[in-house]
Amino acid sequence: MANNEATGTARTLPLATWLSAGSLLIVFAALTIMAAASGIIVNRFAQRQALARSEVAVSTARDYFRRLGESSLGVARTFADNATLNRQLGEPLNPLTFNIYLRSYCEAVRATACAIINSTELVAASDDAQPWSEIIRAHHEQGERMALAPRGGGPALIGAAATLSARPEFSVLLVEALDGMVLAEAGRQAGATVRAVNISSYRAPDDDPMTPVHAAALSAHGRVAAHVPALDSYVASTLMLNAAGEPVALVDALLAGSEFDRTAARYRHVVVLITLVVAVLAALAGLLAARWLAAPVVRLADMARRIGQGDFSPAVPAAVPRELDSLAHAMDEMRQNLIELTDRLRRREAEAQAVLNGVVEGVFVTDEQRVISYANSQFLRMLHRDASAVIGKFCGDVLHPKLSAAERPCERNCPILQARSQGAARCVELLRLSDGATLSTVVVSAAPNEGRQVQLLRDETDLEAARRARDSVLGNISHEFRTPLAAQLAAVELLRAGLHDMQPAEQSQLLANVERGVLRLMRLIDNLLESVRIEAGQLAIRRQLVDLDTPVREAVELLRPLFEQQQLAVAIELAALTGARVPGDEQRLQQVFVNLLANAIKHAPAGSTIRIGGEREPASVQLWVEDEGPGIPTGDSSLLFERFRRGEHSEPDSPGLGLGLWIVRSIIERHAGSVSTVRTAQARTRFVITLPLTPPEPGGAA
Repeated sequence: MANNEATGTARTLPLATWLSAGSLLIVFAALTIMAAASGIIVNRFAQRQALARSEVAVSTARDYFRRLGESSLGVARTFADNATLNRQLGEPLNPLTFNIYLRSYCEAVRATACAIINSTELVAASDDAQPWSEIIRAHHEQGERMALAPRGGGPALIGAAATLSARPEFSVLLVEALDGMVLAEAGRQAGATVRAVNISSYRAPDDDPMTPVHAAALSAHGRVAAHVPALDSYVASTLMLNAAGEPVALVDALLAGSEFDRTAARYRHVVVLITLVVAVLAALAGLLAARWLAAPVVRLADMARRIGQGDFSPAVPAAVPRELDSLAHAMDEMRQNLIELTDRLRRREAEAQAVLNGVVEGVFVTDEQRVISYANSQFLRMLHRDASAVIGKFCGDVLHPKLSAAERPCERNCPILQARSQGAARCVELLRLSDGATLSTVVVSAAPNEGRQVQLLRDETDLEAARRARDSVLGNISHEFRTPLAAQLAAVELLRAGLHDMQPAEQSQLLANVERGVLRLMRLIDNLLESVRIEAGQLAIRRQLVDLDTPVREAVELLRPLFEQQQLAVAIELAALTGARVPGDEQRLQQVFVNLLANAIKHAPAGSTIRIGGEREPASVQLWVEDEGPGIPTGDSSLLFERFRRGEHSEPDSPGLGLGLWIVRSIIERHAGSVSTVRTAQARTRFVITLPLTPPEPGGAA
């Protein structure tokens, strides 16, 4: 019989395996090898194409710069023949009007800068920031067309010079910087991203992925192409020389590697698709052969599907050959086992359904002795425990409800016991965690089901904290409004009592007290209203160019009575920001400085000076307000800008709701800026605001 079984098994294998799965695996393996080899070849070809295109792109960019120099020469000659220019140079020059004339002409011809020279001397220039001495020297060395790399840094320059037709002692210089729109136009013509690196200020940083390419281009004195994985790009770099043969800039052309990757990916997709189609065809052929040779297997498969769908009523019929008959008996035994297993699963269905309905909150199941037999992940996270420390333990020893030391946990008022007699129970428990913290919870217990009970545990700690925070804020608001109102009422009563016999100086003093109280109330109300607008998302920022000197000085004048009351001086040092204008909302920026100055007044000692200063950077401006107070607390200084946050040095009765700095940060962030605080070397507390000089991109903070 063993020999017959072996023979039957040998006959079964060719039908079920070699004709279906075997043929499919062989075809699929062969096609996979072919697809992998083709993919490697295509990737190499795509890389060679990408390197060649990057070389063409960098050559095109360099030619564009040469044509730009020729175009600048034509513009310079046209300008040299300009009658207005010749007339103005024949008259006594007015530097102001002549510089404006040069600047407007440069803008009209889209040149970076223009200048008029007399031999080696600069007569006038549209932009004094350019290295004109180097440009003039390059003109004398290179002639009408010139190119140079400024030693002081910045972009490389291309220029042209022309002698005035009517006044040959003067020459016109036009300069184009290799940055911004020039590089963008070069990139458009080259079909790549183009960069130009000033060779005079180039230092080959180690962390720059382009450094090896630049080193190869400098050593080869020619064009170099390579793949830079760190940039996901194919790049080419070449040296740009001036007429005297001196290197001026490293010109880079970058092509995104994703473009070539997509080409290779499309080919791979086609190969994969062909592989799948052929594999499916092979699978269908094997399947047809298997169905023709193994019809009994099909019948057993149909019976297996019926069992899988829950139809356990019919018995599995016998089958031929013997191996399939053994399989039929095994399937019938499986059917009997599934009937028993289904009965057990149905008994647990109610418990599983209750657990699924309560997964949002902590869920745990207890037995008749109130020992935990199941706990979901949320329950474990609430108690900061793992499953091994919970399962099999008495629920009172796990939850640790806060009771007197003489009581055993869950000895009285247990919701699990109450649910057994009442059908359901609910109670509020204050639990003690393993780290000593407390957790305010609501426990809901269901009626027992076959000796097991399901409990829901809801965490209300944050809700309780929110209630306490609400009560604290309402108390602070009441206190903040009552104090200045009481002071104003007292001042008004004194004025009424002494209206006819009080000295003018005394009346002015009382009116100043009333004014300070009204100012304080207005500031509190403004901060409260502003916080409501911010929370509701209604803080709209108007976009206009703002001279920062205006909101600063208006804020100082608004708080002048408080400065005088505290005997504080104000020093405004904004000379570095002359002419600097930022896009934003002048009224909101004024509110920022009002809040910062009010904060400084609160902490600055009497007789000290509050300083307001600023400085300008290439793309942004920085302003700061600093005082001589005790300083910021140690730790994370960003906590000062949280809502309802008050300083550690504040007295319990000191004014303020802790909204001012939070509003400052909200307004500045909607201007695409940032705010921070530092302690200066002079032991002063400085709040620094950084604002961009250009408008934020669309879709930014509004």
